[in-house]
Amino acid sequence: MLTILGFAMIATFLVLIMTKKMSPIAALVLIPALFCVAVGKGAHLGDYVIDGVSSLAPTAAMLMFAIVYFGVMIDVGLFDPVVRGILRFCKADPMRVVVGTAVLAAIVSLDGDGSTTFMITVSAMYPLYKRLGMSLVVMTGVAAMANGVMNTVPWGGPTARAATALKLDAADIFVPMIPALLTGLLGVFGLAYVLGLRERRRLGALRLQDEESVETKEAVLVGAGAGGGAGAGRLEKQAVAGAGGTDGGDGTGDGVDAGDGRDDDGDLLKGLDPNRPTLRPRLYWFNALLTGVLITAMILELLPIPVLFLLGAALALSVNFPRLPDQKARIAAHADNVLNVSGMVFAAAVFTGVLQGTGMVDSMADWLVDTVPDGLGPHMALVTGVLSLPLTYFMSNDGFYFGVLPVLTEAGAAHGVTPLEMARASLVGQPLHMSSPLVPAVYVLVGMARVEFGDHTRFVVKWAALTCLLILAAGILYGTI
Repeated sequence: MLTILGFAMIATFLVLIMTKKMSPIAALVLIPALFCVAVGKGAHLGDYVIDGVSSLAPTAAMLMFAIVYFGVMIDVGLFDPVVRGILRFCKADPMRVVVGTAVLAAIVSLDGDGSTTFMITVSAMYPLYKRLGMSLVVMTGVAAMANGVMNTVPWGGPTARAATALKLDAADIFVPMIPALLTGLLGVFGLAYVLGLRERRRLGALRLQDEESVETKEAVLVGAGAGGGAGAGRLEKQAVAGAGGTDGGDGTGDGVDAGDGRDDDGDLLKGLDPNRPTLRPRLYWFNALLTGVLITAMILELLPIPVLFLLGAALALSVNFPRLPDQKARIAAHADNVLNVSGMVFAAAVFTGVLQGTGMVDSMADWLVDTVPDGLGPHMALVTGVLSLPLTYFMSNDGFYFGVLPVLTEAGAAHGVTPLEMARASLVGQPLHMSSPLVPAVYVLVGMARVEFGDHTRFVVKWAALTCLLILAAGILYGTI
């Protein structure tokens, strides 16, 4: 019964948010509360929620101060050179914009933290997507998949969890998987190329009227391809006034808008204005050094990540904005993102708390393991790779790697499958996992991009699943799984 109710709760949640019948925050709170009562454990709901909130509180704190820190770094101009380089590469070509999004997300993902990756990627690419009238779900989908592949680096989390759970060396798991993971990353780049071509066909060829003024980000976009005449005028209006809610569907029939038409989109478009008063060019190298030290400390785990971002945010504010009114203004400028993301994390704590507290997660995992036919025993690595897609999507990485993977590994060992093969196969589902409603970083992505979570989910799931299967196939082909 717990298994059925667990799957029913997850299905109900996904249907409601994908059909936009409920907001993600409301669904994350109300649906598990109702199912907790249905299970007959409504009296324990408070305990489950407190347990969930306690487990996710450090994550919420990390996200809050990370948003403030990187928001300040964006304000003072730390990432402006990266943006200018991306813009020079993109040259108002939708195909290059999408590929540039994938490349930027993959590079920044080397820090091992999804939230910072999404903040930097969206801050850099959002203005260009809006001005070109491109689909924002393409941006969020490509960024999430690129980050999902790169999330497998040993300091990113999943590899370390697998190594800890199975008492293996992280390098022995990760290094042999590099060819398969690179194949998956190339698959993401290839998908970005295809999606970019579709966006180019939908919008027509565009060009910057004055490519030398890329740095000013005030260039006018004009139609230069199919359509001409009135069509060109339409593209010019669409690209320049994209913040006004221009239809930016991806042309695939998903019915997703590029923007939500909110008035504050203009603030994001001005976020990298080269003449903004928050720029601190004289402190550029200090800010770059501070960010480098912060990321290095995260990788080396010198202090807990929430503590590092708390210290970093305080130091960044104090040095760049020594006057108290200026510090308050910067905090207020990023308060909207902080509130949205932290609220979503605490709402997700209700969902995870009920799933774990009622025993639904354990029941579903046991059912899935028991349904594996005995004949598949010698192929348990393949089975684990396939199961990693739904299991890491519907539960946390901790639940999967510390709860399910050891059980699967024990079953595989009885048929001669080594723990190393099982550990490598368990990494396959990460591109899909990064868009899970239980991953706090995804709310940073969709929140900053002004994309509905349901729209992002409907768009990305199929492509992320294909990327996972590509990694699995490559791992089998290369003999690492």
